[in-house]
Amino acid sequence: MDWLKELLKNAGLDESKIDGLIGDVNKELPKHFVPKSQYNDVVDARKKAEKEVTDRDKQLADLKEAAKGNEDLQAQIKKLQDDNKTAKEKYEAELKDLQLTTALKLALGSDVHDADYAISQLDKSKIEIGEDGSIKAGLEDQVKSLRESKAFLFKPETPGATFKGAKPAEGGSGGGAVDPVAAEISSIFSQR
Repeated sequence: MDWLKELLKNAGLDESKIDGLIGDVNKELPKHFVPKSQYNDVVDARKKAEKEVTDRDKQLADLKEAAKGNEDLQAQIKKLQDDNKTAKEKYEAELKDLQLTTALKLALGSDVHDADYAISQLDKSKIEIGEDGSIKAGLEDQVKSLRESKAFLFKPETPGATFKGAKPAEGGSGGGAVDPVAAEISSIFSQR
């Protein structure tokens, strides 16, 4: 977090405020972000899995070429190729669903009480996700209708400060009659 500390120093904040902000960031950041090392591990595992699938497909193609004329072996190779294709499609579908779910959680943010349940109420097939992982279309209308039909899912919006109480009297001479008791008391004190 040294980089953040430097940015805050350059912004003109004093050391005590910076330490407080860094403490708050360290407390809140793990709730909303994945550590870079964990992200890198997942990306590496994904690349490794994709490479293994590509290698298997190449091996099957080579084996198919070598086994020309042997019908049993050809059928077995075809079955393995179909299994690989099915596994790859399943993997891609799961990856797309994971990306969409993550984008939805980020988009809904802290507006909902239970993000997973709120997401389960949405029609994911109508939501489009961009290449950068952000939601392009299809979410706003669904969230609006969900707010109307199942408002309990959403945290209440806190409006700005509202003041309660009586409206103060307008300025002026008062326009009222003189209170005789107050006038008598006033005259007694003014004579002293």
